[in-house]
Amino acid sequence: MTWLGAASTSIPPEPTQQALGYPSLFLLVLIGALVPVVPTGALVSSAAVVAVHQTAPFSLALVFVTASLAAFLGDMTLYWLGRRGMGSKNGSRWLEAIRSRAPEDRLEQAQEKLAEHGVAVLVLSRLLPAGRIPVMLACLLAKWPMRRFARGNLPACLAWAVTYQLIGILGGALFKEPWEGVAAAVALTVLVSAAPSVWRRVRGSAAQ
Repeated sequence: MTWLGAASTSIPPEPTQQALGYPSLFLLVLIGALVPVVPTGALVSSAAVVAVHQTAPFSLALVFVTASLAAFLGDMTLYWLGRRGMGSKNGSRWLEAIRSRAPEDRLEQAQEKLAEHGVAVLVLSRLLPAGRIPVMLACLLAKWPMRRFARGNLPACLAWAVTYQLIGILGGALFKEPWEGVAAAVALTVLVSAAPSVWRRVRGSAAQ
């Protein structure tokens, strides 16, 4: 039992966890918005699991504010960089990165939905796995100004943060140990992220 005692005493106290956790969450979600390879949804769910098991008040509220603010700032920065690339003769590596993650079929769908429903499409795109980048590129090609994009992106980031935080709260409520809740939340977010891709492959195979 001595090694269990040593492990428990090595866990930093809640104030230390919060002092390190919230800035880390903000930075990672911000980077994930700029470089769409970081599993930001899993990060938010994991942070929510930890917050559920903390005794400090407003822990979940701080996770929500941190995640949604970082996502919003990251999206706005990426959109601003994309607009600069659209206005440049030589483009930019950021614009190329956005284009490389927006297949032609997905981009065409995003452009059609954007023309039909406008700002509301941004909210849905944030909730759908791999839906954010094609819609952002469609907004760039439609030459949306920053203010218009921001009006749609703010509720989109809030809805996204709430959704993945609820997954973490569910995982934290079902398991007594935080690591079990984190594992369950990560597994669920990975499953949610992979489901659309698997479904498209199944439909493509059935069509052939």
